[in-house]
Amino acid sequence: MKAAGVQGTLRLVVFLVVWAIASPVTAESESATATAESESATWSIVRQVVFDPTTYAPAITSFAAERVDWKSSQVFFQHGYLEQNPQFTVSGLPNDAPLDYDAGKRQINGNALRDLGVSAINNTAARIVERMLMEHYPGRRKLIRTIGWIERISFAVTFATIQSSNHFRQWRENERLARESGYK
Repeated sequence: MKAAGVQGTLRLVVFLVVWAIASPVTAESESATATAESESATWSIVRQVVFDPTTYAPAITSFAAERVDWKSSQVFFQHGYLEQNPQFTVSGLPNDAPLDYDAGKRQINGNALRDLGVSAINNTAARIVERMLMEHYPGRRKLIRTIGWIERISFAVTFATIQSSNHFRQWRENERLARESGYK
């Protein structure tokens, strides 16, 4: 996903989370009971996000894709090839000298953590909206939960595909070119 697209998505999700948290409070919700329920709801959402595999799937997938791409590129760097991806060059420009292997691994780890954050924000916002909808439509809990699962799974699959498909493709291409060039 392009940086501007990720930033736009993050801004929207952060806005929704802040809006949900900062919504006007009624007199009843200021009572001690309502405060306890609110804390309980918060911990429930945190627990749901932490134990939801869709929170981790995009980060794990993109981490694996970037690692195999990076590892398969090393043989070319040893033979004088330049890196095309500006995230992995010394200058930050395409077609330049690659980062050293460990710096590339750190970049990959940072990318995976960023992806984990984006996914966690999406799942948190989805859970907040899901909870709000279930409060307004208590007779539709099963439907709302099902739609919530569909949204989280769809987001995870789409985000993981966007973040990893080019790296998996490049890995396969690197493997083919290394064999053809006699490097492997």
